[in-house]
Amino acid sequence: MGFRFFNHMERTRRAVIDVGTNSVKLLVADVAGSCIEPVWEESRQTRLGRGLYRTHRLQPEAIAAAAKAVSDFAGEARRRQAGSVRIIATSAARDALNAGDLTRAIEKGCGLDVQILSGEQEAAWGFQGVTTDPWLAERPLLLLDVGGGSTEFILGCRGQKHFSQSVALGTVRLLETLPPSDPPRPEELSACRNWIREFLEKEVRPQLEAPLQREAGDRSASGRFELVGTGGTATILACMERQLETFDRARIEGARLELRRMSWHLEHLWGLSLEKRQEVPGLPKNRADVILMGVAIFAGIMEQFGCPVLRISTRGLRFAALMHAPSAALG
Repeated sequence: MGFRFFNHMERTRRAVIDVGTNSVKLLVADVAGSCIEPVWEESRQTRLGRGLYRTHRLQPEAIAAAAKAVSDFAGEARRRQAGSVRIIATSAARDALNAGDLTRAIEKGCGLDVQILSGEQEAAWGFQGVTTDPWLAERPLLLLDVGGGSTEFILGCRGQKHFSQSVALGTVRLLETLPPSDPPRPEELSACRNWIREFLEKEVRPQLEAPLQREAGDRSASGRFELVGTGGTATILACMERQLETFDRARIEGARLELRRMSWHLEHLWGLSLEKRQEVPGLPKNRADVILMGVAIFAGIMEQFGCPVLRISTRGLRFAALMHAPSAALG
């Protein structure tokens, strides 16, 4: 879903490569100010964060896979006639003791610099990207970006960010912390839900509750804010809800999942073996393991803050990265 460009706006084609904990993503788009029109998108799972939360180091094979994906995507950006590319890295890179090994491997492979984002910058850019949607730009939002290594909570209204927090709660991180059986056992789902509830009560609610109440002016804050989910986990949930076999931005943008449907997906997915989850419409086979944690995190947040509906946005971090001055020209 894009926007029409006005004749007086200068239009440039840019690319961003996002090196995440679970996957590397490419977005090529035509950019004019805050108007972003995607022309090509691609994702490759590399599991950069596997083993990180036990060893605090990125594994050599994961670094090699991520660097190869970045190099391939830089080539694709050239073929798609992008004039510039920005490479950003998020949670796994900023948490790792040997992040330099990753940046050197990428720079050696494609000759481009890597920008490792802080949690604060990742949250700010996520909010800026989502609010390129004019409808969301005018509303009070509680934005969630559930990634492989972290989750960003961003609160804002009318395009202005008023509060943000990045916490160590992600799908890959939680999968390594609480690895389930195959198929998962009911007590493992209970343990996961309890772990998330206790984490949110300790690490998130004390920081977020006051800003929510201050913005809303009373204790019914959740009813006055649009709860918005962005990122890979959110869009996969929308694909499953709408039974889409492939990513379709136009059909996913603005999809809504009620808490009762989120709870249904939670119980359904945790009741299936890995093999059966790989057959679920809308769920990529290579995400059939981490989706258990993704749906549990979203359901836990909705329950914790009394939010009845989650709205899905396909915009976010990569949209904002394209809006900022590009870091390198492509020759």
